[in-house]
Amino acid sequence: MDPKGRDARSPWTMPWAGWKSVLWRSWNESSDDNIGLIAAGVAFYGFLALVPLLGAVVLSYGLVADPVTVLHDVRALSTILPRDIALVVGDQLLGLVHSPDGQKGFGILIALAIALFGARNGAGAIMSALNIAYEEREKRSFVWVNLTALAITLGAVLAAVIAAIAMTALGALDRLLPFAPDALLVLGKIGSHVLLTLAGAAGAAALYRFGPSRAQPRWRWITPGSLLAALLWLALTLGFGAYVRYIGRFDATYGSLGAIVALLTWLYLSAYVLLFGAELNSELEHQTAHDTTTGPAAPLGKRRAWVADNVAE
Repeated sequence: MDPKGRDARSPWTMPWAGWKSVLWRSWNESSDDNIGLIAAGVAFYGFLALVPLLGAVVLSYGLVADPVTVLHDVRALSTILPRDIALVVGDQLLGLVHSPDGQKGFGILIALAIALFGARNGAGAIMSALNIAYEEREKRSFVWVNLTALAITLGAVLAAVIAAIAMTALGALDRLLPFAPDALLVLGKIGSHVLLTLAGAAGAAALYRFGPSRAQPRWRWITPGSLLAALLWLALTLGFGAYVRYIGRFDATYGSLGAIVALLTWLYLSAYVLLFGAELNSELEHQTAHDTTTGPAAPLGKRRAWVADNVAE
């Protein structure tokens, strides 16, 4: 095998010298592509998409949930999300639970209508950012771009709902199984974090495969960046939550806007991690001459993906 991994058929068989080149270029490319600035744009559009979607979920939740259930789930949220972000969600939940039923029904229609537009912009921003990470220009039609953005949005919502339900159940083992040993409860808490990481990795992998305007990469070539992004996201979420709780007081500087600033900061860091994972995957494909795209093997220059068609020097 080439010492730099030029003929590697998988990132896991690439020699360490090849990985060193990949990591070095990933770091440099993240700077050259200005992913910090791009992540800020993604965070802004993500904020516009997240708030309406949260509103729709909260409004729907408020139709069937009683205050005790709402309070319990807010506490479960606060164990994973940074405190100020959990408070933003919690305030909406509590306010809607005590609002009149008629306002809830009317609010759902408005929130869903706004969410459709906002979520499309959020998914579109991620797709544009991934094009930059993969050195691509948008070549898909307007209709196909919008359909892809809608599919990404629906997939994200579905994954979030499934993960939230499972995490809430695992996090409440002490209530569901009052006589369970402490070791089982600890495993349940760990399991909720592992599940969150796996859900994040699966979501990132789907974005890396279907988001950019290029021939789809094989799953094995997007797995490293997906796992890295998920692990870094979990670490930054827990770390940022600890920082907000014990050190950083956003409300002391920004007053009533403190929770919103904390949310935007968390979205920015999440977007940065997602894009860095894309940069890593991009450079892994760029390192090998082997065809990394799906379908029959094609020669260099015929693979319809820049990083797969060009080998790094």
